Amino acid sequence: MKKPSGRKRKNKVPYIPVTEAQRKEMLERIGVPSLETLFSEIPGDLRFPALELDQGLSELEVMAELDALAKANAVADDYRWFLGAGAYDHFIPAAVGALASRGEFLTAYTPYQSEVSQGTLQAIFEYQSMIAGLTGMEVVNAGHYDGAAALAEGILLALRNPEGRRRVLLPAGLHPEYREVLDTYLSPFEARIETYSGDPAGTGAVALGDDPACLVAAYPDFFGRIPSLEGAARAVHDRGGLFIVHADPIMLGLLRSPGSYAADVVTAEGQSLGNDLNYGGPFLGIMAVSAALTRRIPGRIVGEARDSQGRRGFVLTLAAREQHIRREKALSNICSNQGLCALRACIYLALLGKQGLRNVAELCWHKSHYAAGLFSSLPGFSLGPGPFFKEFTLTLPGNAEAAAEKLREQKIVAGLPLSRYFPEREKDLLVCVTEKNSREDIETLVKNLKELYL
Repeated sequence: MKKPSGRKRKNKVPYIPVTEAQRKEMLERIGVPSLETLFSEIPGDLRFPALELDQGLSELEVMAELDALAKANAVADDYRWFLGAGAYDHFIPAAVGALASRGEFLTAYTPYQSEVSQGTLQAIFEYQSMIAGLTGMEVVNAGHYDGAAALAEGILLALRNPEGRRRVLLPAGLHPEYREVLDTYLSPFEARIETYSGDPAGTGAVALGDDPACLVAAYPDFFGRIPSLEGAARAVHDRGGLFIVHADPIMLGLLRSPGSYAADVVTAEGQSLGNDLNYGGPFLGIMAVSAALTRRIPGRIVGEARDSQGRRGFVLTLAAREQHIRREKALSNICSNQGLCALRACIYLALLGKQGLRNVAELCWHKSHYAAGLFSSLPGFSLGPGPFFKEFTLTLPGNAEAAAEKLREQKIVAGLPLSRYFPEREKDLLVCVTEKNSREDIETLVKNLKELYL
């Protein structure tokens, strides 16, 4: 029988709201007479209303209320869905949810102590290995909050250079919401953000200048256009900067990987790899780098090791614990990763395999181009310039927002009216077609838009 250690365990004290006496003492300490005075700077219409909790609801009533609220949303499976713009409706095999929801995985545990989380670490290791193959890169971390955060972290990596370079060149076609995230992330770092148009290799020596920290390419961009990456890495490397590519991971199943273009950093939104739309989140930020940048990549890296008996095991590697707990030594403000989303991506990629992912990408390509072909034959309709993968810009004869609203009445989500971000583009619609859209879906969309104008 084990002897007691002699240490007394601290009793866990439950959370108890402050009393009136404590509230009064705190107000006196800061020299404020009342709570009303404390919050007087906040306009009344912006304050959270008081909760009336005198009349509670039963579980049955609460579930009915939540169900009614949920039904007010347009669910992709109940509509003919052509909306993309960063969140994509791809097919998810049933095995993804079944395996990811197992109790061994569906926990809040963060793998600090690798010896007790071998299953979690192995899943992350397999995820990293497959993402490395998909992106053509050598090192992948365990994930970020979403694609925008991953891109921001990639740019911060580029800004950590010994020469003090601060110029960041962004494509004009970057997602507008990504740009907002970057403005927030980079504001404390004195980054000089500049915008270029066209292909990244076409920015030229004048635009690149002598001191770029990084050149960023969107592959494809927000409007669905696929830029040429040829020569971009060489151009920015000659001036001492890094080449960063933000990619669509499904498209990488068909087209050349950023690594084959000598990218230094590859980021992506991993939602389309086995993760639901989830009303906008949680998503999965993917980040991969070249071997030379291994020590500069933020977040966690899981490595494979052998113990003294030669048994295979998995450990957190190449990152000091101080990275995650000491601000002055941290490479990032990211501590934990989107582990469950990364797990779903891992299962999805393992289920599809290389050929399966290529098949999905080919279906997206062929179906979207079939839709674009039908639209281009209609008088008054026109397509945006450049090659595309699964999204394209469609200019309508009339207002796109009004057309989209009209089609929603027919349970068709026609796409994203670009006037949401660009008021002057009131006739433009961003249409996304994935493998889930049938020929009937596509022809119904075309027919209904045609009938609005012709």
